[in-house]
Amino acid sequence: MKSGKLVLGILAGVAVGAIAGILFAPDKGSKTRKKMAGKGKEYVGGLQEKFDELVDTISKKYKGTKEESGLVANGKTKLA
Repeated sequence: MKSGKLVLGILAGVAVGAIAGILFAPDKGSKTRKKMAGKGKEYVGGLQEKFDELVDTISKKYKGTKEESGLVANGKTKLA
């Protein structure tokens, strides 16, 4: 789990850096807000993809474990 915390910390640092860069840019306020909104949508989209991948991975592992436990249960009934 420590590597997960490291990745989360790096992502948080990147996000803070991007926001700070946008806030200190010499653009008008309306342009800055549009940039921030665009970056926010971009980050949310990326996080959604990562979350979907995580859910798929967990689902596949659950199904594999369920199938293995079914094989063990079937083997026990055949031996009995």
